[in-house]
Amino acid sequence: MPAQLAKPRITAPPESVTIGDLVIPVIYRRRPQARRYILRVTADGVASVTIPRGGSAREAQHFVDRQSPWLAAQWRKFLARVVPPVSESGVFYRGERVPVLVGLDGVARFGDQTLAIAPGDRDLRAAIKERLRQMATRELPSRVAELAAREGLSVRRVSLRDQRSRWGSCSARGVISLNWRLVQMPDFVRDYIIMHELIHRREMNHSARYWQLLRTAFPETDAAEQWLRRNSAGLREL
Repeated sequence: MPAQLAKPRITAPPESVTIGDLVIPVIYRRRPQARRYILRVTADGVASVTIPRGGSAREAQHFVDRQSPWLAAQWRKFLARVVPPVSESGVFYRGERVPVLVGLDGVARFGDQTLAIAPGDRDLRAAIKERLRQMATRELPSRVAELAAREGLSVRRVSLRDQRSRWGSCSARGVISLNWRLVQMPDFVRDYIIMHELIHRREMNHSARYWQLLRTAFPETDAAEQWLRRNSAGLREL
């Protein structure tokens, strides 16, 4: 099931409190019958502060400051309820699993990326996948050109594909096809797959000579293969 972006039912109050990277809406309410300051997070994700008889807004703010660790923890629980993560363990980005967080502003964040979620768009997976594909379109052809030039190889063109079982291929005419998911890998694994295909410009097979050429050009071949064996399933989650 694709993760869905639940739209919190909230009207932004005029005040907020900032705790680390969280900006939490807050409402102060005076209740003469109250005997003490009370802080709670409502079902709509607002920090509601009760000011008792004889209390002041300034002291209420100090009270919130003292309760900030508790408030931050409760608000993260609120976000977890209304905005389910793409997966329990996040998504792969640049070789690491990173969480996908969505603020009340409707902006999804993962790694160093921010992604505005369009109104009515409830499929986070599709939005994140499209962002990664855009990144692949910008980054991978130029990286192929860099590595090909380093090895003195020619490439006719680079195409990007969405395949489940292959990371790349090289045609006899010099067309390099790459899986867009290379942008989810560490740089050295991305470069390994690119080099794997580029070496086919010298040897169009997987003979012993081919592997010798590849390991000479890319000494981290074994480490990259090991990383792929450990993480291939996670890379195919999107």
